[in-house]
Amino acid sequence: MGKKKCPECPECMPEWLAAFGDLMSLLLCFFVLLLSMSSMDAKKVSEAIGSLSGAMSVLEGGTKTEISKQRIQESTPIESQDETSETVNRVKQAISDANEMMEKGKGSAVNLDEAEEGFVISLPASLLFKEGSATIDNDDALLFLRRIALIIEELPNSIDVSVQGHTDNIPPGKDSPFKDNWELSSFRALAVLHELIKDGVKPQRISAAGFGQYRPVATNATKAGKEKNRRVEIHFYGKEAMDEGKAKQSILDKAAM
Repeated sequence: MGKKKCPECPECMPEWLAAFGDLMSLLLCFFVLLLSMSSMDAKKVSEAIGSLSGAMSVLEGGTKTEISKQRIQESTPIESQDETSETVNRVKQAISDANEMMEKGKGSAVNLDEAEEGFVISLPASLLFKEGSATIDNDDALLFLRRIALIIEELPNSIDVSVQGHTDNIPPGKDSPFKDNWELSSFRALAVLHELIKDGVKPQRISAAGFGQYRPVATNATKAGKEKNRRVEIHFYGKEAMDEGKAKQSILDKAAM
């Protein structure tokens, strides 16, 4: 007696299609949960449905929607803010490393402060110079300035740098090569400027100035206050803000009217 032929199995749903259907069901439940936990905004929901329809081609008859131009414009400053934040974070890390290397009981540390047009790095004079000197003799400080120079070179050309020297109210001694605090603060600022240029900063985007004892940040009545006043500041600012200031009507122009 011959063998019976196996009847053909009826066609059914492929396994991959069943798995895909389960996945879509789980995704639908997930989005329903998200929707139930969020605040209802008809405009946002419409945009989300349109984006989902275009990306996955699952929903039928969905209307074409796009993110409003206003939201695109609002998101644009975030990118520049992230870029600026990244630069500031790199400066903060360099300052943190410098303070860790130079923490040998020398008093004040390097600080980062916000300014009206950018930010300022404040370097205590004791970390850069010997008393009454304008020669940088600290290897750790030289290494820190080298790192700052690398960061400056990566900044946009619209950012310039100003190095500013400051002193306390005690004038240089009789044997000092500097006549007064004006000269001492100026030469200290120039020493930092020359080091930054040596490390690769373009001379066209950096300047130096000395303010002597006339812009203190603390009282000169105490030793700690004097130490804070003896500093060199590296100012980062945008050219655009400076150009806008120059474009404004000057006092002489007003007087001539």
